[in-house]
Amino acid sequence: MHPLPEFTLERPASLAEAAQLLERAPAARLIAGGTDLLPNLRRGLERPPLLVDLSGVAGLAAIEQAPDGSVDLGAGLTLAALTTDAVVASRLPALAEAARAAAGPGHRSAATLGGNLCQDTRCVYYNQSEWWRAANNYCLKRGGDTCHVAPQGARCHAAFSGDLAPVLLALGAQVELLSARGRRWLALAELYRDDGAAHLTLEAGELLARVRVPAAAPGLVCGYRKARVRASMDFPLAGVAVALAMEQGRVASLAVALSGTNSHPLLLSGTAALAGQAVDEALLRSVGKLVQQQVSPMRSTTTPSNYRRQVASALTQRLLRELAGA
Repeated sequence: MHPLPEFTLERPASLAEAAQLLERAPAARLIAGGTDLLPNLRRGLERPPLLVDLSGVAGLAAIEQAPDGSVDLGAGLTLAALTTDAVVASRLPALAEAARAAAGPGHRSAATLGGNLCQDTRCVYYNQSEWWRAANNYCLKRGGDTCHVAPQGARCHAAFSGDLAPVLLALGAQVELLSARGRRWLALAELYRDDGAAHLTLEAGELLARVRVPAAAPGLVCGYRKARVRASMDFPLAGVAVALAMEQGRVASLAVALSGTNSHPLLLSGTAALAGQAVDEALLRSVGKLVQQQVSPMRSTTTPSNYRRQVASALTQRLLRELAGA
């Protein structure tokens, strides 16, 4: 890695001030924990003229419970805070579980909820030093015109590898986006598109301010599991969240979301048709097939694509069986 490139650093005291800075400097980048951005800067992947440091913004790490049972999470919450907060532990235990599975203790003490949801996509041809990428004529995501993962195509296949998005997708979360032009809410699923080079739908000058998780249906249980190369700390080769509600021994609702396999966190479609069925081997096979049909892992990691597909399917079935038994 190289030394950090030169940049100007601004430390706004409010989100409104941060939004004004982004409006005036469209090429600026936000930084909170910096666990994703700083390695990219040192690899020469990005050279923003301005960094907007959100560490001094008051209230960005707040947790609020609403009378309707929903929970608002500030984008500045660290992953470490998510693993220890009493409200998260009681109301959103799967989110605490996912935060605990991310990276290592040092990373979790700095990395934030907003950063994990908005982190860059990853690929073995992209997350490399400047000289390595130059020797390979760069890539479609940065500096080149060819995706080395799929040279015949015209899109980037870098994978989204955040741990928190699957849980929040499965729980039906929304995000609040803020800019100098105002605020808007949208479903978390709408924050992403299936394009490794431009996977976020954020408009110019927008930042993610908070996440709202709706009140869970009675009896809903949720969990998160991931496969990774290094068990101690690593990005998911496949990460799976399952949210399940049972009624009289049969599925009342089922949501499955995955990370690490596509260029965006994937909310599995087709699970609504499984309502009313028992969680038996036939249903588990059906869910496993849905996963294999909808995930699209490519050669963007050091492990084979089909291995990640099979792992995603197996993890989903195991977690679903476990939650149904609980």
